[in-house]
Amino acid sequence: MRSRHVWAAVILLATSAGAAALVDPAGPEDVAGQITSRMRTTLERSDPGQHHHAGHQQLTAGDEKEPAVICGVRVYGYEPAEAGTLAEVRTVYGFHLCGVAEQRRPWDVAVKLAGPVILDMSTEPPGIRIVEATDDVRFVDRLRQMFPAKYAEQAQKEALTESEMTDLRRRYDDAAGL
Repeated sequence: MRSRHVWAAVILLATSAGAAALVDPAGPEDVAGQITSRMRTTLERSDPGQHHHAGHQQLTAGDEKEPAVICGVRVYGYEPAEAGTLAEVRTVYGFHLCGVAEQRRPWDVAVKLAGPVILDMSTEPPGIRIVEATDDVRFVDRLRQMFPAKYAEQAQKEALTESEMTDLRRRYDDAAGL
């Protein structure tokens, strides 16, 4: 009889813990993970022209099937910084490195898109803005115009971490059939 009560208590405790996890959504670490995932998904699902860089034309001319765009991303920060859920985030500042995964084309010769990026999360799908120099404005000055100072400084120094780059290369190789 006593073991039946113990098992009932264990089941009740497990059920309560599961329900608490569902009711109490993500903490700050999870929000950061959700933002990173949303940033990657947004860039990978977008037309490469939406996060184009100067000099890149139609990337799939003549192809029957558009190649996948595989991205590695790094989030520098977001606003409002105190956002407790992904739905509260309005703007994301970060870096992206994407490769167009044409079949059997190795990473080293793939078309790549890279640089600081801003996602406007108030629209669906999120808007994508790339930092680029113009005839009148140098890249670093344009970066400072578009990014808050603390993120602009970080964007001048940091891109993908070694583990982020390893994951990107693995995902690219899979998509390119290598």
